[in-house]
Amino acid sequence: MQHILVYADSLSWGIVPGTRQRLAFAQRWPGALELALLRQGLAVRVIEDCLNGRRTVWDDPFKPGRNGLQGLAQRIEIHSPLALVLLMLGTNDFQSSHQNTAWHSAQGLAAVIDTIRQAPIEPGLPVPPILVLAPPPITRPRGLMAPKFEGAQARCAGLAAACEALARALGCQFLDTAGVVTTSSVDGVHLDADQHALLAQALTPLVAARLAAPGAATGG
Repeated sequence: MQHILVYADSLSWGIVPGTRQRLAFAQRWPGALELALLRQGLAVRVIEDCLNGRRTVWDDPFKPGRNGLQGLAQRIEIHSPLALVLLMLGTNDFQSSHQNTAWHSAQGLAAVIDTIRQAPIEPGLPVPPILVLAPPPITRPRGLMAPKFEGAQARCAGLAAACEALARALGCQFLDTAGVVTTSSVDGVHLDADQHALLAQALTPLVAARLAAPGAATGG
C-alpha cells in the first residue's frame, strides 16, 4: 500500500462555493484521485490534510492554526513512509489581512517544502517527493469571500510562474492547475464539483507514473 499526503487548504477540503458545506469524498479531488488510482489496480491511500484558511507560513489573525508550518514536520513523521506529497497552498496568502505578492507566497512555499524534507522521520524511511500544485488564480471575490479576499485578484498575479520557478529550483514536480480548472463563479475562490473532477482526472496519470517509479515508498 502506497500512501500519498495531500497538504492543502479549502480548495482541496472541498468547500461548496457560497456555503460552509463540504463535497463528499468521491467528489472532492483527493478522493476522486484515490478512486481513479484504485481503478487502475494501484494499492494506494490518499491522506487528506486540508485545512480551511491554511496559509503557507502566515498566521490567521482571527483563527488559530492556519500557519502551514505549524505541526507539518510531525504530520510527515506520522504518515511516513509516503510515496508522494501533493502540495497545493497559496490562495489564503492573499487574504485581505495580508499584503503579499506572488513572490512572498512562493517564499512561503519554499519554507513548507524545506520543512517537509527536514521532518524527523524514522531512519531508513524515504524523504517523499513533492508535487507542487499552483492553485488557480482568484477571480473577483463574491459573497462571503468578498471582504476576506478584497484586492486578492491583483495581488495573486504571477503566482503560478513564481511557484513553477521555485519548484524547478528545488527539484519538485509542478502542475499549474489553471491549465485544468477555474475558480467558481459563485465566490471567485473555490472549486465547483466539476472542477474537482477535472483536477483529479489531470492528476491521475502524473501520480500513477510517480507511484510506479523505482523506489516509491510503500507502507503497511
